[in-house]
Amino acid sequence: MIKSMTGFGRCEVQEAERKITVEMKSVNHRYLDVNIKMPKKLNFFEASIRNELKKYIQRGKVDLFIAYEDYTQTNVCVKYNKELAGEYMGYLNQMAGDFSLENDVKISSLSKYPEVLTMEEQGIDEDKLWQLLDKAVRGAAEGFVETRIKEGEHLLKDLLEKLDGMLEHVTFITERSPQIITEYRKKLEEKVKELLGDAQVDENRLLMEVTIFADRVCVDEELVRLKSHIETTKETLLLGGGIGRKLDFIAQEMNREANTILSKSGDLEISNRAIELKTEIEKVREQIQNIE
Repeated sequence: MIKSMTGFGRCEVQEAERKITVEMKSVNHRYLDVNIKMPKKLNFFEASIRNELKKYIQRGKVDLFIAYEDYTQTNVCVKYNKELAGEYMGYLNQMAGDFSLENDVKISSLSKYPEVLTMEEQGIDEDKLWQLLDKAVRGAAEGFVETRIKEGEHLLKDLLEKLDGMLEHVTFITERSPQIITEYRKKLEEKVKELLGDAQVDENRLLMEVTIFADRVCVDEELVRLKSHIETTKETLLLGGGIGRKLDFIAQEMNREANTILSKSGDLEISNRAIELKTEIEKVREQIQNIE
């Protein structure tokens, strides 16, 4: 099977105290580029998340979104800083003595001084949290891969049809090429007779001119290579796996051969077919960009 580089996956995992939701989507990219957006308290697991994703994805620009909800009521506690409160009171008493004032600070006032009372988040069981997060990441990744495979099936069908169409163009050019040499010889003979009248045509000179023309317009090697590239592309597609880069390289080679055929052609029918070939190759290249 082949996989598209566009995909989407979502998974929500919930237990009594927590819920984690993971969503991921991707578009084409030359390499694997993962962008993760998640709450700060989960940053500790970023490396583990990336390692997990590499098991499912080889290429593509992937955006991963993680939402975390904590339903526990005891996840924070109040911390009393006795030493700091004592310092505040010491300076307040000193100020009262310095200015002959009464120290009228009450407990309710002192508790509002900075850092005297603070809210502190209690420790989280990292192993337990990772088990929940890992389950959500794997669930999203599995759904993500399924959409990539499904899209890959459509790509495979479309590409095979386009490649078969390209083979038809190659077959036509292969059969047409010898004909244009015969037609050229005939036109050349007629032109010479028109110019020389009843004079005898120099067969050797005529043969030399036809040979030069045949050599100039010969595209046999290009056709053989192009056909081979098309067949290799079909075989590679059916083989499946991470084949996107390989196919992109082959498509470049196919385009090079089609350009050469077009540049050598002096025949309108072959030129039209070569243009059709280039158009189909470009469509194939665009589709290949979507393959992982």
